[in-house]
Amino acid sequence: MVQEKPAAGSLVETDARHVLHPWADLSALGKPESLVICEASGIEVTDSDGRRYLDAIGGMWCVTVGYGRTELVEAMAVQARTMPYFTPFGDVTNRPATELAALLAELAPGDLNRVQFTTGGSTAVESAVRLAQFYFASQGRPAKHHVLSRVDAYHGSTFLAASLSGKAADRTHFHYESGWVHHLASPGYDPDTSQVPAADRLAELVDGMESAIAEIGAENIACFIAEPVLASGGVLVPPPGYHRATRELCRRHDILYISDEVVTGFGRLGHFFASEVKFGIVPDLLVTAKGLTSGYQPLGAVLISDRIAETLASAADPANPVFSNGFTYSGHPVACATAIANIEVMRREDVCGHVREVGPYFIERLRELRSSPIVAAVRGDHLMACVECHVPGETGPTPRNQALARRVDAYCEQAGLLVRPYENLCIMSPPLVVTRAEIDRIADILAGALDRAERDLAAGEIC
Repeated sequence: MVQEKPAAGSLVETDARHVLHPWADLSALGKPESLVICEASGIEVTDSDGRRYLDAIGGMWCVTVGYGRTELVEAMAVQARTMPYFTPFGDVTNRPATELAALLAELAPGDLNRVQFTTGGSTAVESAVRLAQFYFASQGRPAKHHVLSRVDAYHGSTFLAASLSGKAADRTHFHYESGWVHHLASPGYDPDTSQVPAADRLAELVDGMESAIAEIGAENIACFIAEPVLASGGVLVPPPGYHRATRELCRRHDILYISDEVVTGFGRLGHFFASEVKFGIVPDLLVTAKGLTSGYQPLGAVLISDRIAETLASAADPANPVFSNGFTYSGHPVACATAIANIEVMRREDVCGHVREVGPYFIERLRELRSSPIVAAVRGDHLMACVECHVPGETGPTPRNQALARRVDAYCEQAGLLVRPYENLCIMSPPLVVTRAEIDRIADILAGALDRAERDLAAGEIC
C-alpha cells in the first residue's frame, strides 16, 4: 500500500506543535512558519509544496558530494543489513571503524595516526580538549588544564564546546565554564576594510596571545583550539602567517595545538585537511566531522599524534589505566561505512581538485556584490563565504542591519536560493560538487535579492 504524503500545512502545524529546533527563535515558538524540506538531489532541495531551492549552505556546512549519492546510500544499507551496531567500548571494534581509522591516518598530516571516533563535531571538540587535559594530568601536571580559544569562534553546543565558543550572540542564559576557558581576540582580518597592514594585525594578535600565556602561566595551559577559518563566526580569515605563529607559540610553551577542521576539512578549502597544505602547520590534535560523511550519517573524529598516544600509554596509571572518554555510538559501523564510501567518491571524482578549480571563481563572483551600497564586506576562502549586509553608516549586527539581512534572505528564498542568515550575515557553503553555472545562479539571485532589499531600505520599509 502506497502511503500518501501528508499535506504541507499539516506538517508545518505538527512541527510547530511538537519540535524545538536548534537555535530556535523562541518568540516564534508554536507558530507554523517552518520550511519543510522533503526531498533532495544534486545540490537542490525540495519543500513540502514542491518548490525547489538551490542549497547554498550544504545542509549545514556538511553536504559535500551532493544529495542522492547512491554509493553512500548503498554503503549504509549493506552495513545495516550486515551488522547495524555493536559496542565500541574497551577492546571491541568493527570492520568499518578500523578501516576508516586507517584511511584517516593516511589522509591526515604529520603523525596524526590515532583516531577516537565521536558522534559529531561538538563531541569531537569536547573529546580533544579532555584528551589534552588527560595528557598532562597523566604526567603529574594536573594544573595544566586551562584552554585558550578565540572571540567569534564556534566549536559546538555541548557544555564544554559551547564554553569554548566565543560568539557573543550564542552566549545567552546557559551556564558556561569561565574559570579555565579563556578567549583571545578574534583573529579575522579583511584587507578590503582593515585600516592596518596584515603584518601589523598579525603582530598584534601574536602579542596578545603571548600576553595571555604570560598572565595565565604556560604551566597552567593545556591547549589552544582554533578553526583555520572561523566558520559560523562569520567566515573570518586570519592574516597570513597567523597559524604558523600561534603554532610556534604553543610549541615553545608546551601547549597542545588543536585544529578544529569540522568545517574546513573534507574538501571545503580544496583539501581533505587544510591545516598543513594551506596554513603550514601540523597540529597535535585535529577534529573533523560534517563532511566526513557528507552529512549522510552523524560522525565525528579526533585525530591524535603518535607522540601524544605513546605518552598516554607510557604514563598510564597501573591502578587505573582507563581513558574514560567515549560514546555509545563511537565508531558506529553504519556511519563509518558511509564515511568510507564518501572518501571513495571524493577520491574517484577528485572533488578536492574541483574545489580548487571552482572555489576562486565562487569568491570572485561574490566579490562583485561589493558594489551594492548595502554590502559592507564579502569574505571567504574557496567554498565557504560570507556577505555582510549593512545600512550605510551602521556597523555590526545592529537591529536594522539584522532586519536588512533577513530581508535579503527572504528574497533569496523566494527566488529559489537558500543561504544561511546569521545576525547581519548571509553565509554560504554549497556542496563541493557545485558547478560554475550553479555558482552563477547563486551570485545572480543574491544580487537580485540585494537590489530588492536596497529599494525596501530606501522606501523606509526596514527599521
